[in-house]
Amino acid sequence: MDFEFSSRCRELQERLIAFMESEIYPNESRFHQEVEANRRAGNAWVPTKIVEELKPKARAAGLWNLFLPHSPRVPEGLSNLDYAPLCEIMGQVHFAAEVFNCSAPDTGNMETLERYASEELKKQWLDPLLRGEFRSAFLMTEPEVASSDATNIECRIERQGGEYVINGRKWWSSGAGDPRCKIMIVMGKTDPSAPKHQQQSMVAVPSDTPGIKVLRALSVFGYDDAPHGHMEVLLENVRVPVENVLLGEGRGFEIAQGRLGPGRIHHCMRLIGVAERALGLMCTRLQSRIAFGKAISEQSVWHERIADARCMIDQARLMTLKAAYMMDTVGNKGARAEIAMIKVVAPNVATQIIDWAIQAHGGGGVSGDTPLAFMYAQSRCLRLADGPDEVHRSAIAKIELAKHGAQRNAAAKH
Repeated sequence: MDFEFSSRCRELQERLIAFMESEIYPNESRFHQEVEANRRAGNAWVPTKIVEELKPKARAAGLWNLFLPHSPRVPEGLSNLDYAPLCEIMGQVHFAAEVFNCSAPDTGNMETLERYASEELKKQWLDPLLRGEFRSAFLMTEPEVASSDATNIECRIERQGGEYVINGRKWWSSGAGDPRCKIMIVMGKTDPSAPKHQQQSMVAVPSDTPGIKVLRALSVFGYDDAPHGHMEVLLENVRVPVENVLLGEGRGFEIAQGRLGPGRIHHCMRLIGVAERALGLMCTRLQSRIAFGKAISEQSVWHERIADARCMIDQARLMTLKAAYMMDTVGNKGARAEIAMIKVVAPNVATQIIDWAIQAHGGGGVSGDTPLAFMYAQSRCLRLADGPDEVHRSAIAKIELAKHGAQRNAAAKH
């Protein structure tokens, strides 16, 4: 197992770190100030000027579309292993990935379109997304069913002649409220009588199609995550051409499994960066505060937490790199156990370390004066997004039981 990064990856790491230090970190405050100014003006769902200003700079620096491997459209795309350290660096500031055209849900949607869409749909939607001309949304989760089991989805996609008619209600539809959103990928049920995993399909739906209504923005611990956001969306008699189906009718569950593998590991890569930043903020704070006659960093309880945090981050990073390596070498299906394991580990590691960092900051940690409260809200959300911990733990357990069952049967034969 070789975790050695390519020379190109190492060079990109240096370039990305320099870009973060010169362009991203100095503009964190400006980003939040712009969002708040738009909110006070009555519309928080306006793209920030700073992100739009930084995108051409990132592209000129060769830091663009780094996430998409094995695509003739994106020769600059890296392997999962080489992308991992870059994604971690981006993850230290929550809006940074968008600057490099490497943010969800666009990355997942672009990979889905690259793998499963017709050439006509790729020209219409994928190519402009790769150029950063607009953004996208992914509509899968529903409020009325336990969407951790995708076969529960009730949104109907019914064929009428040369069109599909879509009716349903979705929520946690990331990006659906962004005025730059031009295309939505919608998962729904085309044939309720088919076998369980062949009932669903995915279709590409232009966001200006009549019948689409964004009902509200959902908040996470009070944060609305503007101008990106997570929306509840109503679809009433939404009509699209049958040519907009991805891969074919009944292939939606299959596509979902293919889409969520890379999406899950990207989240985990970014979470390692979040945890690293939280640890750095914690150590800086502990060394700058005096309590009971000495620096807080001299208290033994904080030695234990710092040491545990370093161990946890490095363990999670190694697990992430192993999953990325296996995705590159044996494919997403072959790496399903590793992807499930890191999807459990990374959010739990990040939330624990952020929690310690909040504790180290005292009252300031739960305020808006540091990024920690927002970091916690986002990281805690990722114990649910792309499948809750319980579903991934169940998958891991089933794989482990099957492995040992096979070993037991082999031993019995001998």
